Amino acid sequence: MRVSELSRRTGVQVPLIKYYLREGMLPPGRATASNQADYGEEHVHRLRLIRTLIATRGLSAGATKAILDAIAAEQEDLHQVFGIVLGVRPTVREGDSGAERPSTEPEAAGLADARRLIAEMGWDVSQGNPAAHTLAEVLAALSGLGADIDWHGLLPYARLADSIADLDVQQMRGERDLLAQAERAVLVSVLLEPALLALRRLAQEDKSARQFGGGGPGAPGSITAADR
Repeated sequence: MRVSELSRRTGVQVPLIKYYLREGMLPPGRATASNQADYGEEHVHRLRLIRTLIATRGLSAGATKAILDAIAAEQEDLHQVFGIVLGVRPTVREGDSGAERPSTEPEAAGLADARRLIAEMGWDVSQGNPAAHTLAEVLAALSGLGADIDWHGLLPYARLADSIADLDVQQMRGERDLLAQAERAVLVSVLLEPALLALRRLAQEDKSARQFGGGGPGAPGSITAADR
């Protein structure tokens, strides 16, 4: 396909495509003339991935290129590809210049409890997973407020998250091309997150109306099966 068709299929403007080509983020197409090239499905997947990493995850062009290079270096290891896209795995391998090294900073408050929850769930996660530190911050904040919710109280939520993660990983199956796998990883891990939060908010309103309010199905202004 010509660059104009590539732009139409991906929603990326031609000048931006040419910029990605110059920066080495997008491989060159097959030359068909002195100033023309033909592009394939690999370019479609790569451009979609670039657009999502920059526009949705808010990464810089340099960080996006590092992720793309790291994905290419992983060959067929889908677990590593998923981790790189999520920001869990480093984009530089151990032993290479710039690779991650063990932190010498003191352990964050709440991290011990976060690890207890992870161990209780039997999860196999990397030490550098930033989600563990986010969980630790939440647990520390709950403790600081004197709330009666500790890591034990989060276990039912963890079990629900485990079920959602099962669905996420099942969505990854079936893709053979490495870039298609990475694109799918972004879809299920990044793009679906707002939808999951929205579903939770909708369900919370429904349960609140049923248990505490006089509304519920059929109440004025409510969305019911009859509206579908």
